[in-house]
Amino acid sequence: MRYRKGPLLTAHGCSPRAPGNSITSSTNGISRFRAGNAGRCFLSDAQWLHFGTEGCCTVHATNGSTVPRRQLGRLLTQLRVDAQVSIEAAAEQLDCSRQKVWRIERGLTPARGPDVRVLCELYRATPDQASVLLGLAEVGRAEGWWHAYGRSIPAWFSLYVGLENVANSVRYYNAELVPGILQTPEYATALFLHNRPELSEEERKKVVNFRIQRQGLLVRRLPPAPELTVMLSEAVLRRPVPGRPVMAGQLRHLLAVGQRHNINIRVLPLAAGPPLAAEAGTFVLLDFPESPLGGPSEPPTVYVEGLTGALYLDQPAEIAAYERVWKGLESAALGEGQSMELIDAILGECYE
Repeated sequence: MRYRKGPLLTAHGCSPRAPGNSITSSTNGISRFRAGNAGRCFLSDAQWLHFGTEGCCTVHATNGSTVPRRQLGRLLTQLRVDAQVSIEAAAEQLDCSRQKVWRIERGLTPARGPDVRVLCELYRATPDQASVLLGLAEVGRAEGWWHAYGRSIPAWFSLYVGLENVANSVRYYNAELVPGILQTPEYATALFLHNRPELSEEERKKVVNFRIQRQGLLVRRLPPAPELTVMLSEAVLRRPVPGRPVMAGQLRHLLAVGQRHNINIRVLPLAAGPPLAAEAGTFVLLDFPESPLGGPSEPPTVYVEGLTGALYLDQPAEIAAYERVWKGLESAALGEGQSMELIDAILGECYE
């Protein structure tokens, strides 16, 4: 069977407007700002930067998280440095401790609107820059949709969900399991039953629902859904981890979502030998859209998850190391069409 990408309603054949499929989340900030023509400039799935005919700017958003706080902090830091103002001088103007200014600049604490106004005056920010800063401060005090799940979602994972929601490119490598962003409810449930037997039925349903709700970003219309590329070991497809019927449904799901224009699934065949990424382990590469004046709104980030925590790597040397691994995976993996054909063959051979 030949596979060709084409339109698909959603991963499960539902309307992207159906309840539970739309996602609103954190904002996507900018490091610099320049007023443009009247119109709209994309900032995030829940936020738009609106330029009026007079060049004024307003930020509209529905949800926020640590991501807009990080972006606000970077912009404030840049303006402070450009204005040659010390942290101590900024703290004096705010009548607060040096530590508070430091935490705002690192995105560790939400900034109050009045404080941002004072800093804008001190740093000689333009009216347009101040408008964006105040907008980011407002949405940075809101919570992302995932906070509704409370303690069911580890605190160290919350930042990843925020980053994932503003990324324009997400690249997964997984040698053991289908990643959560592409799991069916049945596959996810079976995994939690096996790996987390201590969870109550209510807790298990909550974490599965959270995992499925995350997938809404793949079918959203505004902003454009991110490009998702997943590298899977052939062993993942042949290992009936949750049982054959569940695995059959999961493979059919991969065949379906693999037809979407923004989802690329590639398989590393067993014949390719030991994967070059064996030492790197499972990881995710996140890239972000450009800000209005150039440069990514967030630095490229590598996410490496462990049993009780995660690493967020964004240093150039770290990114370069994982990019080399990714290039090796691309060289060894089957093309998209061949990967779809192999998944279809394994489905018929092992599960039907």
